[in-house]
Amino acid sequence: MQLIQKQRIFLSVFFFLSGFNFSSWASRIPTIKQALDLNEAQLGTILLTMPVSSLIGVPLSGWLVSRFETRIPLSVGFLLNSVALSLIAFAATPIMLSLVLFLFSLSMRIFNISVNTQAITLQKQFDKKINGSFHGLWSTGGILGVGFTTLLILMDVPMVPHLLTVSVISVLTTLFSFQYLLRNDQSTSGNKLSFKKPDPYILYLGLLVFFAAVCEGGMFDWSGIYFQQVVKEDVFTVGYLTFMTFMALSRFVSDSIIDKIGMATTYMLSGVFIFSGITLAILFPTFWPAMIGFSLVGFGTASVIPMTYTLAGASKTYSPGIAISLIATFGIVGMLIGPPMIGYLAHAFSLKTSFIAFAVAGLMLIPFIRLFFRLKQPEHEAYDLGAKEVA
Repeated sequence: MQLIQKQRIFLSVFFFLSGFNFSSWASRIPTIKQALDLNEAQLGTILLTMPVSSLIGVPLSGWLVSRFETRIPLSVGFLLNSVALSLIAFAATPIMLSLVLFLFSLSMRIFNISVNTQAITLQKQFDKKINGSFHGLWSTGGILGVGFTTLLILMDVPMVPHLLTVSVISVLTTLFSFQYLLRNDQSTSGNKLSFKKPDPYILYLGLLVFFAAVCEGGMFDWSGIYFQQVVKEDVFTVGYLTFMTFMALSRFVSDSIIDKIGMATTYMLSGVFIFSGITLAILFPTFWPAMIGFSLVGFGTASVIPMTYTLAGASKTYSPGIAISLIATFGIVGMLIGPPMIGYLAHAFSLKTSFIAFAVAGLMLIPFIRLFFRLKQPEHEAYDLGAKEVA
């Protein structure tokens, strides 16, 4: 087997395990809440540690991937993340849990920036697009992680052996896979940030990720509640699983779709799918229309972040690692704003009405992608983005 194929396989393993590990932790939140006797406000305060530490991790990650081979911060970040995952199960007080979650989220950000930098570097060595499949594996790992956790809960398996087992497997996999990751990929230029004037190339890409993250983060937190309170479905998790499943499926086929219709059209369709799906679920809040609507939203959100990270690698101002870290900041802010925004709107109006915000965010992808392609930068041609479609 060629080295480039081995690199793709082992990079895929990291994407899959990352999704599996994150969903393993997220699925145990109710267990943790009960074990530490936390109310909703206390839990919310503790969870706020994660986006804060993630924001702190963005500039640190950018510096690490510009200073070292990306496989080094990738592996160290994932090792720390795996250890932190197991420590979550041993956190006996809210303060201990907050400290562990700080490490968990910080290391996850370092890993995410590094693994995505490796992905877009490896992408340049392939004639076809492969970045979407990496993110599809992350979503698949997330779905299987939820399923595995659910099975263990049904079998009354405690949290400690569960998270400890996942952690050990992740550590051993990291130590074995390190040798097969990309080498000598640190950038020699574009590693300094400029604060004089925002780079429009990065700014427009960041805004695309921001609006996609508002939808994605909000759907993660509120899709189940929407099915419970608005659709009146007893098995309310079906909404979340439908969204996640179709997002994963879409990411596996997004690379071939982009090759056929170009990135510009794919972005446009993403915005249309998000708007149409949310509108359908709002206008017809019954089981099947909501299921179809959430499926469309999954399709719509799936391609935006993989495409945008690929485009980040074409920046002529910044190195891939710095570009991704800057764009990731927009995504983190979107994830931070989306869920509470829906909560405030739902409290002021209704949960069904609050979902209009997702439809608006989906529509906002369209004008900003038009602005982006009107920049007419030479690197657009290198990625065969189909700029003529929006000229």
